[in-house]
Amino acid sequence: MRFPRRLPRPHTLRARLTVGLVVLLAVSCAAVGVAAVVELNGFLTSRLDEQLDQAGNQFPESLEHGGTLPDDHDGDEHGDTRRQTTGTFGARLVGDAVTNAAVVRPGTVTDVPLTSEDARHLGAVPSDGRGHTVRLSALDAYRVRASQGIDGDVLITGLPLEPVEATVHRLELVAGIVFGAALTATGVAGALWVRWSLRPLSRVAATATRVSELPLASGEVALPPRAPEADPRSEVGRVAGAFNRMLGHVEDALTKRHASEERLRSFAADASHELRTPVASVRGHAELALLHPGPVPPEVTRALDRIAAESSRMGEMVDDLLLLARLDAGRPLERAPVDLTRLILDAIADARAAGPGHQWEMELPEEPVTVPGDAHRLQQVLANLLANARVHTPVGTKVTVTLDIVVDCAAGGEGPSAVLKVHDDGPGVPEDLRPGVFERFTRADRRKSESPGGGAGLGLSIVAAVVEAHGGNVSLDSRPGATTFTVTLSTV
Repeated sequence: MRFPRRLPRPHTLRARLTVGLVVLLAVSCAAVGVAAVVELNGFLTSRLDEQLDQAGNQFPESLEHGGTLPDDHDGDEHGDTRRQTTGTFGARLVGDAVTNAAVVRPGTVTDVPLTSEDARHLGAVPSDGRGHTVRLSALDAYRVRASQGIDGDVLITGLPLEPVEATVHRLELVAGIVFGAALTATGVAGALWVRWSLRPLSRVAATATRVSELPLASGEVALPPRAPEADPRSEVGRVAGAFNRMLGHVEDALTKRHASEERLRSFAADASHELRTPVASVRGHAELALLHPGPVPPEVTRALDRIAAESSRMGEMVDDLLLLARLDAGRPLERAPVDLTRLILDAIADARAAGPGHQWEMELPEEPVTVPGDAHRLQQVLANLLANARVHTPVGTKVTVTLDIVVDCAAGGEGPSAVLKVHDDGPGVPEDLRPGVFERFTRADRRKSESPGGGAGLGLSIVAAVVEAHGGNVSLDSRPGATTFTVTLSTV
């Protein structure tokens, strides 16, 4: 069973107001039209009943004498039937049977053949002296009145309803045309009026749309011009004013946030730059002390080893922070053809040397895949992803690096793209860490990271920053037994 489809609903406020106006007017017109038609039909029907009262029973009484049309001066005691209105119907009933039935035609009286259904309808008319409507198969709709005859019979007089129905139908036609034209004109005029009235709101919506398309997450943001002010006494004017004030607050907040970001970025860059020299100096002195030819107590040797290791770790952290600060500042990277296939081969070789307990595999295309970018930074992306898989998975984990070319799936542009995937069958990334896995200083095991040789939680954030600087994107899909980092880079 098929159900009828719902009528489409107007979505815009302008359309809803226009449709509501037209619907209300249509309901009003329909109410006026129905009331006029009902009132006119009742008025004309009452006039027809008055004509029935004036006609009396003269015509049906004459049917008792054969239905002839007597002369004006024949002395017929039952009256002159030629004075009856054309179309007057008369019938005589004795019991439930119709003995005579005729209708007045121009200049003559014509018998009316009645069916049993017609006779039943006539017999059902009460003898109350009031008008009733019946439909006869040979004459259509009639208004009839029944009264008792002097011989115990029932005399019925009727007048046609056709003039009344024709007048009512004419009124319905005229009302339909007039109301239809009025609804059309009102719909057009109402749409124009509503559109003009809501023009300030449309400008507010246009401004809000432009604001919604701006990247507000980071960086300096220039908000579009404010929405034009409208009459503050109107609802639209109050909305426009409140919206402009809100934009002012948002702009102030974004300006302060950008200034704070700039100060923090400048501080991180300056601090990282300034720390590189003392950290390198500490490391150098520790290594120099370890090379001293004289006897050194074991405790001092261990302390110097720790100083060298921690200074090396601190130097790497400083370099990472400096790199992130430069990428945040929008400093451009080198732009040259980079053979991703070669980078993967070298990265896998380094990973096998650093993690011999893991299984390292590759799935590479037959032809080399080249992308434009900074070879050193892309090599750092691969090294960080593989180091992440090695550090956070147990020995024996299988790590697979896959490289494919996908057409029309480029990040930040049209054309083919290189899709690099690093997949492992380890325990997976904890669910609570997945949303912020590419944020800075996000570590799966804080205690492990704080132990000697642990990371600072900057590896994946550097991956995301470098890939984004190349116009690509990186994503994570992780569950127990299957973790995949996907890097997409444009090849053009």
